[in-house]
Amino acid sequence: MHIPPGFLKPSIWLPMGAFSAACVGYAMKKTGHGIDERSTPVMGVMAAFIFAAQMINFPVFGGTSGHLIGASLAVAVLGMWPAMVVMTAVVIMQALLFQDGGLEALGANVFNLGILGCIVSGPLIAFGKRFGKMGTYISLAFAGWLSVVLASFFCAVELALSGTSPLQVVLPAMLIIHAVIGAFEGVIGVIAFRFICAVNPGISMTNGEVKSCGAS
Repeated sequence: MHIPPGFLKPSIWLPMGAFSAACVGYAMKKTGHGIDERSTPVMGVMAAFIFAAQMINFPVFGGTSGHLIGASLAVAVLGMWPAMVVMTAVVIMQALLFQDGGLEALGANVFNLGILGCIVSGPLIAFGKRFGKMGTYISLAFAGWLSVVLASFFCAVELALSGTSPLQVVLPAMLIIHAVIGAFEGVIGVIAFRFICAVNPGISMTNGEVKSCGAS
């Protein structure tokens, strides 16, 4: 879902870059207020895990494939604002090291793959955690699916506004495929979260404070 170089007009990628920079700046400010020596390693490990997980593709259908985005998982473990910082770092490293997405489209990719998923997942998972572990799992799965579908929607709209592909063509294609990919995202996110909690029950964070997995 990373938008390649040359696919977006300046009238799209410039405001997207400015908006994403503002969001990430605010997320860094919010994260910095609550971060401590225990929080920083957790964020680093989560960034490395998501970076590695996104390199593994799984087949869907028709020759297409998908991979874990990880925004909802990061929110479940770290909280919304630290997760946004982590997702931004992952997308930037992918663009710089593997040319996965164009540099001029970096703002759009950061928004689609990081900011949007964190904003969507934050309230959903916070609500789900009120109902214990099962509520956390259900909200995490739904947040994972929704974050993928919404990311594909915004990606399609950005491409259409740039004249890369007509909206009536790119939108159904993106939504149908990514509705399936989103289901994998939800399932894999829950499995990964349960594994993280099993290995270290105290690794879950909210607003920069380390808490037990599944805690509100």
